[in-house]
Amino acid sequence: MKMQKVWFITGASRGFGLEITKAALAAGDRVVATVRRQPAQLAATLDNHPELSVVQMDVAQEDQVQAAVKQGIARFGRIDVLVNNAGYGMVTAIEEATDAEVRKQYDTNVFGLLNVTRAVLPHLRQQKSGHVINISSIFGYDVVPGWGLYGSTKFAVEGISKGLAVELAPLGIHVTTVAPGLFTTDFLSTDSYVAAKTIIDDYQATVGRMRSGTDALHGNQPGDPKKFAQVMIQLANTDRPPLHLPVGKDAVSMYQNNATKMAQEIEAWLPVATSTDHDYRVAA
Repeated sequence: MKMQKVWFITGASRGFGLEITKAALAAGDRVVATVRRQPAQLAATLDNHPELSVVQMDVAQEDQVQAAVKQGIARFGRIDVLVNNAGYGMVTAIEEATDAEVRKQYDTNVFGLLNVTRAVLPHLRQQKSGHVINISSIFGYDVVPGWGLYGSTKFAVEGISKGLAVELAPLGIHVTTVAPGLFTTDFLSTDSYVAAKTIIDDYQATVGRMRSGTDALHGNQPGDPKKFAQVMIQLANTDRPPLHLPVGKDAVSMYQNNATKMAQEIEAWLPVATSTDHDYRVAA
């Protein structure tokens, strides 16, 4: 008999977060779904499902995060699956982005993820069980012009997840980074990602093309978000989940291409890379 799980899902108002919430409820689980605004609207969208608790929370505000987790525990008694999904994209050349724009990106995509993880882990440790699923990105494996800073936040998520995995494994807690490719969510709509206010003409041939091409790609991505949500349900119900899971043919291809490029570069420079040890002399 399948055990009913309690999910804590951030960024649940739309996109992956909404689809995962729907899929978890349909699977017979309970969900604490967090949104930055209008919690009643999400509850109504999901027909005020009796196994759903919608909580207003900004991941960048640690006091709100702590309160939301306490509210979820009070409602359902435990958390079994944490899905760190909240985040947003930014199209910009790295030089173009201001300090404030970069910090805001990291506050949500990296420090927000850490805020939520720190708030949930004490409960998972007490249970000696649980699964932390961090949503990374195809750009957490490699980058394209214009998405370098966003990609750097996902590289950070990958590194944090690897650290968490080795620290939490002895406590019975699993960690997985899920790196989706391009799916028909709102991620590429103009009201979901942001563009840096500064534009430098020298980047027109690279970042400029991405700025003009992103809107055209919206709605034409290959991935089905509902199918992505089903992958998440399967992942949460496996006894031996992977640490890394690219989802989508494009994400798998990005991972494989990047791994090949890195291996080739290291091999080409291997004599230099391995030439730096001390020269020890054996005494006569």
